[in-house]
Amino acid sequence: MVSNSTVSRTSSQGYVDDSRNDEVLIYVNGEFFKRDEAKVSVFDAGFVLGDGVWEGLRLVKGRILALDDHMDRLYEGANAIQLDIGMTRQELVAAIQATLDRNGMTDGAHIRLMVTRGRKKTPNQDPRFALGQATIVIIAEYKAPKPESKAKGLTLFTSTIRCSGPDVFDLRLNSHSRLNFIQALIQAINAGADEALMLDPQGFVASCNSTNFFIVRKGELWTSTGRFNFKGITRAKTIDLFRKDGGTVREHDFTLAEVYGADEAFVTGTLGGITPVVRIDGRRIGDGRPGPVTAHIAELYARAMLG
Repeated sequence: MVSNSTVSRTSSQGYVDDSRNDEVLIYVNGEFFKRDEAKVSVFDAGFVLGDGVWEGLRLVKGRILALDDHMDRLYEGANAIQLDIGMTRQELVAAIQATLDRNGMTDGAHIRLMVTRGRKKTPNQDPRFALGQATIVIIAEYKAPKPESKAKGLTLFTSTIRCSGPDVFDLRLNSHSRLNFIQALIQAINAGADEALMLDPQGFVASCNSTNFFIVRKGELWTSTGRFNFKGITRAKTIDLFRKDGGTVREHDFTLAEVYGADEAFVTGTLGGITPVVRIDGRRIGDGRPGPVTAHIAELYARAMLG
């Protein structure tokens, strides 16, 4: 059993505790509830089956980062599984803003937007038993990435759980179902690491369990082809920013052996932005410290996205 004490470790999902989060109001289907009073039905398709899509968004200096990109991904995913959100993009964005306003948030917040197929007549797999209205939950919390994750870097462990192709489980959907990634993360935690590195079905490096993965070799930025990893918005921004800065990015297949020989490594995600990686499978990456190219990319990202 994974101990709760492990959350005190460095983690790509780790954040600094903030007592203000005890009082946040949660949006559930157009109403606001105190944290301990926000509930969904035990018949909800998201609870019963993980049937839904979600987005994680970040509020910085009064601006939601990459909002259009997040809305594009959410509605594309909902359409792929024939889930009617029941709100236009403008209405949903207004609900997000209303949640921030009710909580007096203008900076330093992370927003979890969750949409499920809604309440069902009975708990089963068949979407035809849904009663017709999606469940929409918006949780906004004050979250700042743990500074030690940036300063010390993360440790990864390569999981035996593989990333899947779209014919098995399409990672581009941002589905609520995350059991395979949780399994991979548990393996990593039990091995003493912070996050799992995951391979694709052919054995090439794909992504991590909750973030996308990059290495630096001889000044070049390497990442996977994108066929077997999350449709990461921070990943796309990172690639674009480095290329515009004159750097070389290679989106191609590469192996663990090439990872072990990398000069630097890092992961990308909405909450953490750019987070260095210093050890993988017990091996030191580069000199075992966050590297200069990673720091430069983090600076490019901060200037472009965080103001």
